[in-house]
Amino acid sequence: MRTYYDIRLNDRTIAKRELSGEAIVKAGRYLIARTLLELGAATVDPLSPANPLVFSAGPFAGTSFSNANRTSVGCKSPLTGGIKEANAGGTLGYALGQLRIAGFTLLGASPEWVVVHFKKDGGIDFDDGRPYLGKGNFEANRMLLARYGKKSATALCGPVGEYQGLLAGIAITDKDGRPSRLAARGGVGAVMGAKRVKAVVVDLDRIPPFEEPKKVNASIKDYAKMLQADGFVQNFYAPLGTMGMADVQNQMGGLPVRNFSAGRLAEVAAGETFKMGAEYIGPLNTSRGGEQTHACMPGCVIQCSNVYHDASGKEVVSPVEYETLGLLGSNCGISEPDDLAQLNHIANDLGVDTIELGATLGVLMEAGLGKFGDVKFMADCLVEIRTGTPQGRLWAQGTARVGEHYKVGRVPVIKKQAISAYDPRVVEATGIAMMATAQGADHTTGNLPRLKTREMDAESLIGQSLLHQARVAANDSLGLCIFGMSVTNPNAEFLANAINAAHGTSLTKDFFEALGREALRLEREFNRRAGFTEKDDELPAFFYTEPVPPTNHVARFHAADVHGMYDRLPA
Repeated sequence: MRTYYDIRLNDRTIAKRELSGEAIVKAGRYLIARTLLELGAATVDPLSPANPLVFSAGPFAGTSFSNANRTSVGCKSPLTGGIKEANAGGTLGYALGQLRIAGFTLLGASPEWVVVHFKKDGGIDFDDGRPYLGKGNFEANRMLLARYGKKSATALCGPVGEYQGLLAGIAITDKDGRPSRLAARGGVGAVMGAKRVKAVVVDLDRIPPFEEPKKVNASIKDYAKMLQADGFVQNFYAPLGTMGMADVQNQMGGLPVRNFSAGRLAEVAAGETFKMGAEYIGPLNTSRGGEQTHACMPGCVIQCSNVYHDASGKEVVSPVEYETLGLLGSNCGISEPDDLAQLNHIANDLGVDTIELGATLGVLMEAGLGKFGDVKFMADCLVEIRTGTPQGRLWAQGTARVGEHYKVGRVPVIKKQAISAYDPRVVEATGIAMMATAQGADHTTGNLPRLKTREMDAESLIGQSLLHQARVAANDSLGLCIFGMSVTNPNAEFLANAINAAHGTSLTKDFFEALGREALRLEREFNRRAGFTEKDDELPAFFYTEPVPPTNHVARFHAADVHGMYDRLPA
């Protein structure tokens, strides 16, 4: 059994439901889409009290089942106007699972700033959130851990979320207590700020009970062994982490450079050093005492995260991820990892999405407010965003709105959300997923970054993308990190048996992709009710008219090619 809470913030009334079986299993993206549709959220003002904010943990949350402790956060996105599920590692899902909590929905808005505290004894307190206002996430989190104890997990609305800046995510503590794992995209932190919830704190306890604990423990061990024997995990994610994708994309010519005006930062073949990828950063970081293998959440054996140190051996930030290298780095003309790490630290302290932030700063540079590569300009912009000056508040509304304000021609967004660090002119399979998904331009919905696509037609690409999107959505609906998919996806029968042992279900392997397909259908229906049409799937015009060097490709596919793809999902 697990408990789900519906919390009305305006009068602090709490309704709880006891869940069992498949109601526990079908979590994350699936639960968020179903809940938001049932509550009629598609037509509400995203920053009004009527927009629910859903937190969901998966069926293995609270255990050491590798990469199974992610937390999904969802709402109607104030950035896109469509559905949004943003998930993160860290300790919140782990703590929720240990308290036997499947999730909770925050309804309405608190009259005063509040900290919602889930206690080990089963109670929920609403504490004064005002002492933490205006502080950076690191200071606020230190205060929270001093108040509630180190055996707790926190989820923070940062200073940008407080004034409902659409760059804002929700920062979750990692296993070492850093508020550095962000449910980042879509403005979910702005919705938390609109509800005047400064933080959620969840006490840690112990591994939750299961139907057949011996079988569950065996599954945990077997899954870890499969990951440790998997070539892709061991040869890419474990030694390089996500930053290894920067080397791949620089070579392919799909890396965003200077506001998507080029696809390669350094000509490695000509002897130039590419400093913004794992091949360079990894040895540099470890030589300084940094960690290149670091688990973002308890129990994970993939350990694709990192802790970046400066030349003096001092910790700067955790983690430096590929998307940050691409958007806040090369997209803004940054070519030195030390500069990027400092900016990354500031972004974490503000609790903002580094994808949206980097794309926004790139558009500001395109508009002539600063020069590409000017680190001081970028830092000065972050000061204004932190303090919420009139200009800073404008910039905190994100790439699309900033581009419109300054009348910039090259604005890399889909559905008003910044495109991730895969140029759709080159990385076409990822591009069509970003175009069609209800989630906005989010690569994690269906990333196929190595697929050679130029000889493939739209029909073939869409077929590959749909299959991958369904599997991603299934992982996201089970609290599983997608970086384990090379093991998870081919072993759906193993996963079904593990879930059956945990929760007394009778699932077969077919449940896995069916769950993902249903999540996709629910998300599409939400956006349909929210008013999205085919035109919302189109890329910005410059992708079709400006060849990107060095490949000199332009985008091949339009909204009409991809909009109906979800009609092809099998029942």
